[in-house]
Amino acid sequence: MSKETSDLLQDRYVRHMIDVVQREGRITVQALAESVGLSAPPCWRRLRDIEESGLIVRYAAILDRKKVGLHCCMFTQVSLEKHSENVVAEFERAVRATPEILECWVITGDADYLLKIYMPDPTAFDRFLARFMLKINGVRQMKTAVALREVKNETRLQLPGAGTELA
Repeated sequence: MSKETSDLLQDRYVRHMIDVVQREGRITVQALAESVGLSAPPCWRRLRDIEESGLIVRYAAILDRKKVGLHCCMFTQVSLEKHSENVVAEFERAVRATPEILECWVITGDADYLLKIYMPDPTAFDRFLARFMLKINGVRQMKTAVALREVKNETRLQLPGAGTELA
């Protein structure tokens, strides 16, 4: 963490603003200012500083995946044949270019990567495997777990050292 970011996070107003914006990305500066107990100009300056520091990566609308027809969530572990620079780069490039894969993590353990993939149904996932995953050079093994039920899916990060002062 940079000193600039660290300094920003020491400001209780900034921490509160980050919490509010994570919950309500479309909040106006005026409403945000009222929510955190500031007037609009200093609130706007702090929000600009937060954005310029890179703490806020982007604003997004979070869709209900089931309402758009993506009923199945698959977690696929991928192991590569070898970890040469070319194989890793090709795999990661292919993953980044594939919209069905929402998340890709390099992990430890039996597999090299963990992918989070949303699909309409298992048949669509089977077609996805044949069209994409089975054609990537260097993939040794894949194991997929099908999520049965979502228990928790949050986008709001709890800031380290944050307590009830944000609530």
